[in-house]
Amino acid sequence: MGAPSDAELLAAHLAGDRHAFGELVARYRNRLWGIALRTLRHPEDAADAVQEALVAAYRRAGTYRGEASVRTWLHRILLNACIDRLRKERRHDTVPLPEAEPRERRPDVAMDVVTRLSVVDALAELPAHQRVAVVLVDVQGWPLDEVAEVLEVPVGTVKSRCARGRVRLGALLGHLREEER
Repeated sequence: MGAPSDAELLAAHLAGDRHAFGELVARYRNRLWGIALRTLRHPEDAADAVQEALVAAYRRAGTYRGEASVRTWLHRILLNACIDRLRKERRHDTVPLPEAEPRERRPDVAMDVVTRLSVVDALAELPAHQRVAVVLVDVQGWPLDEVAEVLEVPVGTVKSRCARGRVRLGALLGHLREEER
């Protein structure tokens, strides 16, 4: 006998099984964390958003209608929490310094770090709706139809948000192409 489905776990949670929701959390916490971190950029904010989303899902499990998968439902709750945080907290982002630097660093490793930080900074410049679409499609590798379902928008809207976000990222990251020459 296989593991229970997500829908079965949610139903068991509603029926009073104290461990069912914990199993759902175990299945999705890493994926939820990754989405929140890439969307919000700050580990503390990401942790708060994941916690808010899971508490909301726990409390509102009875509102799940089964029109989408439980995974999609959880992702939607998380994205709402992330978007709420982005709207509330318009702050200047900083990047923490590493605690210890090795004495000898390979130039390509240092360049990779600079590139990654540049991409993270550029993503932060995108409007929230474009950032979420780009992170889900281009960073997480989600299919367009799943992103559309989670964001509750048509596939064409996801495509246009990604396209506009990519154009903006290209403009913001153009200096990286020039450095490679």
